[in-house]
Amino acid sequence: MKKTILSLFAVLLFFYSCKTTQEVQEKTETPVTPEPEEVVEEIPTEIDVPEKTPKEEVVWDPNTPKNIEEFRAAWIATVANINWPSKPGLSTSAQQQEALELLDFLEEHNFNAVVFQVRPQADALYNSEIEPWSYYLTGEQGKAPDPYYDPLKFWINAAHQRGLELHVWLNPYRAHHTTGKEISEKSVIKTNPDLVVELENGMWWMDPAQKGTQDRSSAVVMDIVKRYDVDGIHFDDYFYPYDSYNNGKDFPDDLSWKAYQAAGGQLSRGDWRRESVNVFIKRIYEEIKAEKPHVKFGLSPFGIWRPGYPESVQGYDQYDKLYADAKLWLNEGWIDYYTPQLYWKISQLGQSFPELLGWWQSENTKQRHLWPGMNVGGEGDEMHITEVINQIMITRGMLPQSKGAVHWSIGPLIKNPELAKALKEGPYRKKTLVPPSPWLDNTPPEIPNVTVNENLDKMEITWGVENEEDIDKWVLYFKYETGNWDYKILNSEKRSQDLQKEVGEKKTKLQKIGITSVDRTGNQSEFIEIKVN
Repeated sequence: MKKTILSLFAVLLFFYSCKTTQEVQEKTETPVTPEPEEVVEEIPTEIDVPEKTPKEEVVWDPNTPKNIEEFRAAWIATVANINWPSKPGLSTSAQQQEALELLDFLEEHNFNAVVFQVRPQADALYNSEIEPWSYYLTGEQGKAPDPYYDPLKFWINAAHQRGLELHVWLNPYRAHHTTGKEISEKSVIKTNPDLVVELENGMWWMDPAQKGTQDRSSAVVMDIVKRYDVDGIHFDDYFYPYDSYNNGKDFPDDLSWKAYQAAGGQLSRGDWRRESVNVFIKRIYEEIKAEKPHVKFGLSPFGIWRPGYPESVQGYDQYDKLYADAKLWLNEGWIDYYTPQLYWKISQLGQSFPELLGWWQSENTKQRHLWPGMNVGGEGDEMHITEVINQIMITRGMLPQSKGAVHWSIGPLIKNPELAKALKEGPYRKKTLVPPSPWLDNTPPEIPNVTVNENLDKMEITWGVENEEDIDKWVLYFKYETGNWDYKILNSEKRSQDLQKEVGEKKTKLQKIGITSVDRTGNQSEFIEIKVN
């Protein structure tokens, strides 16, 4: 690692205490802006924005907070009712209320994304013609909510209203979880028994090498991409199952392995399994991009690729045990963001958070987003809180071009109010934009037309663009005479905002403003400074 990175890391470790005795838990699954007040008296003072040619360079005030990007997400697990709904069979209104409470929490604590599990065991928490309604939703696999609603549509709409991206989290291969109760006649285990195998712990798994498995999971992904306004598709670390699920025995895929050999296959069994997953991952990425290029594809693999990478790392070998060549997927850029599950402490020998993060970054040859998965479970004491905040700060220092993290999971964030408060008052004290993905789209959106009207003690700023369909958010920048630049991030529906003309005891005057537009892939328009007094 370069000396500059090491120096920055050392400073961060010195400045932020990182000593902790908390054991890191393993993942089992992986302010609304007020509307402008009614104006009684209006004195229009229209301010024209100077015209600019596309080639003209915009010079930002160096103190303008234009770099306001950081991905902040939390996983919401539905398998075993870990996070939502709290139990199977709740009424529609109770489910919706619980969903809104979770999304309100994320909005209030300045998150900007949610990773929501919609396919925990070859089932659906949405209206699907491919797979049955989830047991975890209604208490009976195949039974729709009553009164009927589509949970995924509800989650998407509610998330977007709160300025949150919604990424759907799917398990591509798990057919039945041990908490899924009885296997219904609509389960893939009954409808397509040739695709599944039973494991000794009671789970069922679809065989990743089977073309039918790949076709089915691909169809599920693309059905969601085509019919729902999602921002991302997300897979976690469940590829071939952990060997502990089968009491340490090998995955029972003798039939498909012998068929491969009979057809002239030359790969070793391990390479054949890895190649099956590789082909599927690449296929999903290409199919998503062909349908909706702005929909991001994210993967959250186990945090260690192989022991010895980097040299000091010890632990589980996902390459050899899960048949997941996670390094290859990152090297090839078959993803838009990568979230290795780095659920260990900063100081943990053999699995150090910054050591692993640095190694993954060294493999990020296509410069995709690297937003590590962070464990926030624990006792919630001061040492644990310090550890979580230190990890965020280290990530910012090591990955300054695309900051971000995904927290496992929303449950501990809600249950530990001191941790939530520390995040909101510390690293998450201001809202941020999701970082752009220039490999998907690198064209900035249209510069807004801005008008400022003076109304008594307020300035009413209104804005708009010609093609509003391209706009996902707005950023209102503003600066008072004796203060620094500040900003508000507003949803695309907003077209105006009031600002106080004067603030503070000394009546500091509003001096400058600026509006930028932000598109679906995170590109921000050019900034034009407007003087208002």
